[in-house]
Amino acid sequence: MKAAFVRTILFCLGWGALCQQSLDAQEASSGVDLRATLTAQAAASNKLTEEPRSGSPMVPGGRAVVYPTWKLNDNWFVTGALQLTTRPYYFDDFSTTGYGVKGVVLQSTLNYTRVSSRSSVLVRVGEMPTAFGSFMLRYDDADNPLIDLPPGYGYYYSLVSILGVAGAQIDATRGKWDTRAQFANSSPANPRSIFAHDQYGNWAGGAGYTIRQGFRAGVSGYRGPYLARNYPYFFPGEANPNTLSASAIGLDVNWAHGHTSTQGEWQRFVMPYTVIPTFRESVGYGELKQVLSPRWYLAVRGGYTSANQGGSSGSIEAAAGFRVNRLQLIKVDYEFRHHSVATQQNDNIFAIQFITTLHKAVGRD
Repeated sequence: MKAAFVRTILFCLGWGALCQQSLDAQEASSGVDLRATLTAQAAASNKLTEEPRSGSPMVPGGRAVVYPTWKLNDNWFVTGALQLTTRPYYFDDFSTTGYGVKGVVLQSTLNYTRVSSRSSVLVRVGEMPTAFGSFMLRYDDADNPLIDLPPGYGYYYSLVSILGVAGAQIDATRGKWDTRAQFANSSPANPRSIFAHDQYGNWAGGAGYTIRQGFRAGVSGYRGPYLARNYPYFFPGEANPNTLSASAIGLDVNWAHGHTSTQGEWQRFVMPYTVIPTFRESVGYGELKQVLSPRWYLAVRGGYTSANQGGSSGSIEAAAGFRVNRLQLIKVDYEFRHHSVATQQNDNIFAIQFITTLHKAVGRD
């Protein structure tokens, strides 16, 4: 296990060095901006020793996300986010089976933007994150002050997946107001490939108001069919997936002053069925980050879920971050989860991340 973890670290650091050398060799007239976040992770949890994984209590992991941007002119540009992860990596993977490495396109969009002194408009077409909620702006390991995802967010079969959906979106700002509207090929609860069966149109959007500098409140929602015939929760005898539309509403708030920042979300989900009772769940979390010095910060997040089926859960997560330099960050993190189901369950997760960020702009003459 230790050897595997060392190999993971060497892979991430070696890949990053190779990427940087390659970028430096490019000519400055290409008009390309390339960013990357590379993460080496080691985690330990009782979940890893229990069924269905029933393995070692420790596991190494790695994640690489590359963000290419190609600026065509002042208004048009192309962006992407390409991810490569080991399995298990996300904490929710610890209670599932399987090992391996997987690549996925998180974003790939053609964009048009216009900006004036008091307003802006951005139109995007392609593969993109859902417009529901506020955490999707911080799913990068370098932007998330903790290690785990907040309650409700996940990779597979979650209420809000970090995987992209295919569609179109418009973002607009005017003064202190910001709005967004998105039409996609599938639900944030079950993102579908453009080549998959059971694609159904979904609407998502939101709006926010900046009360004063550093203090913003927002609301968001989505609606549309969410089931697919190969979905784990599509049961025999269920109605046609396109007749069952899920809906969700969310509230979010962000506040920052000096070295302190807080944010939180509350969300309510309704997912209809015909052969079983309609599923309803409420999710919420609050997060606090305190910068102690230019190199050190502390962060804590508390959250809960409450559903009419499957019980409820609560979690508390705390992390300390140390900035080695402007490109590298170390996070040490502990999370405690309590599940109230048929029997009470407690999960303990300890993890360490080493994060390296790379950035190279070419053609910015």
